[in-house]
Amino acid sequence: MANLFWKKDNNTKSLLSTLFKTEEEFEKEIFNTPEILEDIFLLKRQIRGGNKSGIPDIVGIDNDGNVCIIEMKNITVDALIIPQVLQYAFWAETNPDSIKSLWLECDNKPDDILISWDNFQVRIIVIAPEILRSTLDIVEKINYPVDLIEVKRWVEENNTLFLVNKLEIDKKRVSPKPVSGLQEYDDEFYKKEYNKKSAIEFLKYSRHLEKFIKDKDWNLELKYNKYYCGYKAGFFNAFGIQWVGTKTFAFFFKLSEDEAKSTNIKMTKYESQWKQAVYYIVPGKTKIEEYEALFELAYKKLTGN
Repeated sequence: MANLFWKKDNNTKSLLSTLFKTEEEFEKEIFNTPEILEDIFLLKRQIRGGNKSGIPDIVGIDNDGNVCIIEMKNITVDALIIPQVLQYAFWAETNPDSIKSLWLECDNKPDDILISWDNFQVRIIVIAPEILRSTLDIVEKINYPVDLIEVKRWVEENNTLFLVNKLEIDKKRVSPKPVSGLQEYDDEFYKKEYNKKSAIEFLKYSRHLEKFIKDKDWNLELKYNKYYCGYKAGFFNAFGIQWVGTKTFAFFFKLSEDEAKSTNIKMTKYESQWKQAVYYIVPGKTKIEEYEALFELAYKKLTGN
């Protein structure tokens, strides 16, 4: 069992990892801590039913409009989990009406998610306290995007600390190969899916922001997605640029509403579902430097630096 040393001022506490007693408790903790799956809206309904097999317990929709099959295990997971979740992916692809019904039944679903019910991508997420690295060898051979996420917990009085670790394939040892069915979000994609002139400006801002980050010597990675590009530290976004319609785009910052307002920079809107502040960009007029206080605040909140 791992120890976590928590040093605050001149005091150091040694905490033991606190196991989840049951799978139900594990699920509840994840549901109550949506930041762990920051870009996924959970359809909080377990769809187990009778003797039906191949049906997932938890379904979500991410902010790219992908249907997310979420499998949680309160045990150490190995490669045997993959055939199981593949059954769930097949179920999702062949039962779009069932997922659409779950989506429509939700009262608090986000307004900004666009889902193509006739042609959506299935994304698989496996969450467990420990996942054997050999599982990655199977993941790289299938044509679905798969996230393998380890979540461990430490408890100290009323404080709960989570260690969230996303397993990554070692790209150095994997020979590049085309993967069918997975969309590449590049210049051509954005120019095709959005207003061409706006897409050029979107890409220009994303690259200017990448240079701004490099000049700051911040350890963030740029990743393009269907509806946004995010600047990530590990698994989570600090901030990014998102599409609002086909012509308009905006900065978003992973901050509370009060944190964002503390900068006195005028906010366009606050998206409580995603816990992010949004500021529309006017191409040619909006300057990245004008939002420096927000970029710094979001970076420090995520990384502690």
